[in-house]
Amino acid sequence: MSRMNFDLTELQALVAVADQQSFRVAAESLHLSQPALSRRIGKLEAALGTPLLARTTRHVALTATGREFLEPARAALGGLQDAVLRLAGSTALRHGRVGLACVPSVAAQVLPTVLRAFAARFPGVRVQLTDGSASAVLAAVTDGQADFGIDFVGAQEPDVRFEPLGREPYVLVMPRTHAWARRRSVRWGELAGQRLVSVSRRSGNRVLIDQALADLPARPVAFHEAEHVAGALALVEAGLGLAALPRLAVAPRHASLVAVRLVEPVVERVLGLIVPVARPLPPAAAALHDMVRAALPGRWLAPVATARANAGHLASG
Repeated sequence: MSRMNFDLTELQALVAVADQQSFRVAAESLHLSQPALSRRIGKLEAALGTPLLARTTRHVALTATGREFLEPARAALGGLQDAVLRLAGSTALRHGRVGLACVPSVAAQVLPTVLRAFAARFPGVRVQLTDGSASAVLAAVTDGQADFGIDFVGAQEPDVRFEPLGREPYVLVMPRTHAWARRRSVRWGELAGQRLVSVSRRSGNRVLIDQALADLPARPVAFHEAEHVAGALALVEAGLGLAALPRLAVAPRHASLVAVRLVEPVVERVLGLIVPVARPLPPAAAALHDMVRAALPGRWLAPVATARANAGHLASG
């Protein structure tokens, strides 16, 4: 032949009949009628100048030539499919969209640096960032509103895979003018008698803080409560009390505040990536996922052993 006078649909028809060993089933798998499938096979045989299938009223089988031609046909279809997938991935990295859900402290403190690097590598990709409570982040990922999330809950959820990134301690946040501002650490038991600012009981952070306070003989009183960490920081800046918050919540822009370690016990939360089990990450989301995974451990978070990768924990010290 001087050139190929057949197309990919005819190759697909041959492979389908060979796999199904039935014209009827092969036609159904390709969403064709049996006569349309027979015409495709006939055109391919005419182009090659030789029969590829031996047909009877009850049976269909490849001829010797058909068997010889089948594997090159499979390879041609497979190679084209791989090329299409690579092209689709490349296009997605040029013009895709990523949905990322994240707890606010990480969104404010860590993500700007990561997203700046991501934008430099993939300037055509749009990123939609949803920052919210731990439960809201988890819901965004499980509901499909976000491709993946950064959270400290989700390790026990069957619909997501929790990939631990590292440990983040809770600290006591106070104005720089406070008497404790120069201390290296404060024991939880010393908070009795102090006026505290607290986050809402709906916050995942509040659950861990309440666990730390549960066994104290004298518990501090929260005189002011804010829905989110940002609101609690504003109240501390206003001089309304002290707050136990995640360390990443205290950004450099809070110049009037200082964070002091809380000990006896040390309270930490484990931050991790939450990825849907049933949905593979699109190319652009996978690229951002990998950049986040590389950026957070070490600089921002302490290492965490896999066995301790839970929603949060108390440690002695």
